[in-house]
Amino acid sequence: MTAQPLEMFWFIPTPGDGRYLGTRQGHRPADHRYLREIATAVDRLGFGGVLLPTGQGCEDAWITAAALAPLTERLRFLVALRPGVASPGFFARQAATLDRLSGGRLLLNVVVGGNPSELAGDGIYLDHDARYAQADEFLEIWQRVLAGGKVDFEGRHLRATGAVLDFPPVQRPHPPLWFGGSSEAAIDLAARRIDTYLSWGEPPAQLAGKIAAVRTRARLAGREVRFGLRIHLIVRETEAEAWAAADRLIAHLSDDAIELAQRRFREQSDSVGQQRMTALHGGRRDRLVVAPNLWAGLGLVRQGAGTALVGSPEIVAARLREYQALGIETIIASGYPHLEEAYQVAELLFPELGIGAGSHGQSHRTHPGEFGVDRDVPLRAATS
Repeated sequence: MTAQPLEMFWFIPTPGDGRYLGTRQGHRPADHRYLREIATAVDRLGFGGVLLPTGQGCEDAWITAAALAPLTERLRFLVALRPGVASPGFFARQAATLDRLSGGRLLLNVVVGGNPSELAGDGIYLDHDARYAQADEFLEIWQRVLAGGKVDFEGRHLRATGAVLDFPPVQRPHPPLWFGGSSEAAIDLAARRIDTYLSWGEPPAQLAGKIAAVRTRARLAGREVRFGLRIHLIVRETEAEAWAAADRLIAHLSDDAIELAQRRFREQSDSVGQQRMTALHGGRRDRLVVAPNLWAGLGLVRQGAGTALVGSPEIVAARLREYQALGIETIIASGYPHLEEAYQVAELLFPELGIGAGSHGQSHRTHPGEFGVDRDVPLRAATS
C-alpha cells in the first residue's frame, strides 16, 4: 500500500446544493456568492482543483470557471467540454483564452454521454457509438489547432479548413484532457485521446478490470493514461457518526421519488456507466452497502456519481489507498452540503492522506496531459 499523497479535487455544485437528497428542504441555490464561498474555501484548504458539471440544470461551466478563477490562487478548474455543441475551433479559442486568463489552471473534462433527449435539445442527434466517433474527430481537430499551425480535416462527422489559433494556451500543447466512460467506444476514445481517465466509485474489484482495459488499450496505442476517481465522501470522527450522516442525507427520500428516478435512469439514459452504477443497488434501500464502507444511497435518485465512502478518517483513508493501489492518482470528491463538507474532509481526512500545507503546491503541478458526468440535480444529470 503506497503512502504517497493523493491529489484531491472538490466539486462546484452549479445545479444547487443542500443537506438532503430528493427534497427541496434546505435547498441552496447556485448563486455566485455561494459558489464563490466554496471555491475560495477549497483553494485555501489545499484541494488541487474543482470539477464543474454540465447540463440543462447547471449554470454554464465555462462562464462559472471564468468568474471563479480570479478569486482563487492555486485551484485548477476541470471544465466540461461537450463535443458537438460547438465547433472544435471555437472550443480551442475558448480553452486557450481561459487557460491564459487563469494562468494555466484549466483542465478539460470531455463529456460525450448523457440523456439523449437532453442532448437533442443541444442539437446532438447521434446514437451512442456515433457520438464517440464524432468526439474522436472533434478532439483530433481541437488538439491540432491548439498545438499550432493550420489545420485541414475532413471526417465522417466534422470538417475544418484552415483552422488556426492566434493566441496559444499557457499549457502546451493544450490544456489536459480528462474523461469518463465505461462503454467499449468510450474506452477506445480514452486510449487514443485522453490524459486522465475517470471512473465513478465502483467497488475496487470491479473497477480494477476497467482500469486494466483502459491501460492495455492505451499502451497498444503507444500511450500512457493517468486515472482518477469521482466519488462522494462522508467522513466523521467515528464510524457511527459517519453512518448516521449518510442516513440523514436520504432521510426525506420517499419510495415514490426513488422509483421515479430509477425509471428515468432506465428509460432516458444510454450510459453504460450509469447502468453499472444502478446495478450496484437496483433501487433498493436494503442493498446500499456495495463494498466495505462503499455506500450507494446517493444513486437512489442521483444520476452520475452515486456512491460514497463512509467512515472515520482512518477507515476512509484506507479505502482510498485501496483505489490508489489500482492506479488512481486523483480523487474528485464531494459532499452535501459542499461548503461544510469541504472543511470536514480537509480537517479530518487530509492528515491521514498526507495532504497538508506543504503539499498544496505539489497538488498544483501541471501534468503533460490531464470524467464526466456529474450533476446534483437528481433526475437530469449530465455530468458527475
